[in-house]
Amino acid sequence: MKLKNLLITTTAGVLLSAGLSFAGPEVVSGPGVEPECFAPWDADTKFMKWEAKEGPFKVAIVNGFVGNTWRIQMIKTAKAFAEDPSMKDKISEFKVVSTGTDAPAQLGAIEDFINQGYDAIVTIAVAPDGFDRVIRLADKNNVVLVPFDNVLDTDKVMQVNENQLEMGRMWGQFALDELHAKGVKEGKILEVRGLPGNSVDRDRSIGINEVFEKDGGKWDMISVVGNWDDGTTQKVVADAIAVHGQFDAVVGQGGSNGVIQALQDAGHPWVPVAGESENGFRKAIAMHSDEGLKGISIGQSPGLVAIAMKAAVSALEGNTMPQLISVPLPVATYKELKDGENYWSDLPDNFFTVNEFPPCGVNISGPAIMSKDEADVN
Repeated sequence: MKLKNLLITTTAGVLLSAGLSFAGPEVVSGPGVEPECFAPWDADTKFMKWEAKEGPFKVAIVNGFVGNTWRIQMIKTAKAFAEDPSMKDKISEFKVVSTGTDAPAQLGAIEDFINQGYDAIVTIAVAPDGFDRVIRLADKNNVVLVPFDNVLDTDKVMQVNENQLEMGRMWGQFALDELHAKGVKEGKILEVRGLPGNSVDRDRSIGINEVFEKDGGKWDMISVVGNWDDGTTQKVVADAIAVHGQFDAVVGQGGSNGVIQALQDAGHPWVPVAGESENGFRKAIAMHSDEGLKGISIGQSPGLVAIAMKAAVSALEGNTMPQLISVPLPVATYKELKDGENYWSDLPDNFFTVNEFPPCGVNISGPAIMSKDEADVN
């Protein structure tokens, strides 16, 4: 009797362990599907495979902060891509919510969608950690969770991003090279940071400061917080100019239109400026580069949401996917800007210019994006 009970208990334990071991994605050998689109981050990136499901699928976007033009355009882009012919027939239900900067609210929304039976949840994490509970819940329910842009400090989920550390380095190096070309080896640099607490803001700032620290020049780094928002950035840059006087260069993570407006309003001489891919920023560089506004524009595209959605659906179809997907950095300097090609004089200043991903077959037009709104879809 005791032996029988022991065998039953042991068998149950083995079955339970087996069930748990198959929850969530399996780590497999590469290569993955569509490597030209879903490029692994580096040679050490592992590959993951979920059990294939039959579509169409229920997909949710759980955004956090929505108080700047990038996030608004991202939500519009997600809505436009959900209606794209390449995606429309693969999605049965599509929901969008923005929960603000409160991590428990975002975690609660993700849990709610998992409990409602959604197949995939795409999210911009409000913090790089604290998501272990929802990752376990997603795995238990075979839900594909895909953070993008502000990603998590974990390798337990598939994620989509551009190399934020490298972006910061490129911004910093551009500003430094332009200063060196003018014979400037010391001075004041204004760093405009993004939304506090996010991995993107952290990694970009590390890259920027790393470049100036390695240079060995006497650089006074002054940092302000612009929240990646034009209005906020304009105010904090104006305040910085009022307090510190003239800067030798500005390196900004976003809100680049606000940087330009603040410099103009203060009558500040044009200096090298590194920034994002806002259409107005690129217009200003093209217009004033001969006057000293030597600029570099690197786009963290709101269109990343489309790549994250495409990756989520691909994973649901049972394809092998890289754990961390690298999207190439789209770069344009004052030497390369062309109206109608990488900026548009007839589009609004706050339109983010990079929304084409040819290797992925993703090209969301400006009119399609601008026709949507940022409201939740419940």
